[in-house]
Amino acid sequence: MRQCKRTTKLNAACHSSPVTDSIMKILLQHAAHARSGDKGNTSNISVIAYDPKHFPLLKQQVTAERVKAHFAGVVEGEVVRYELPNIAALNFVMDQTLGGGVTRSLALDAHGKSLSSALLDLEIVPPRDN
Repeated sequence: MRQCKRTTKLNAACHSSPVTDSIMKILLQHAAHARSGDKGNTSNISVIAYDPKHFPLLKQQVTAERVKAHFAGVVEGEVVRYELPNIAALNFVMDQTLGGGVTRSLALDAHGKSLSSALLDLEIVPPRDN
């Protein structure tokens, strides 16, 4: 993985993809933090930008479709995204995620608390410095 020479904090962990060497990507964790919760067989994850100026980047690249694809095999139902611009956050509600819920699931993390950490491994393309 080649490190790029950008100077902003968001771009500090930038790397090139092994498939397309010209496209620089970072992990979502460098632009945002996340919190998760659950109720029954539904899990929700909030993704909050470290800096509000990065919220448009999150809105553009962290879509319900990408979240569902990122959790393929885990999320069996619908993923709905809610935008919270006043706090530079996105909230994802994922149905049929917890194997029937805490009392029915045999999963090690039946509450889904680790899902927020897993989402922060999503790759995004940072803005180009001018």
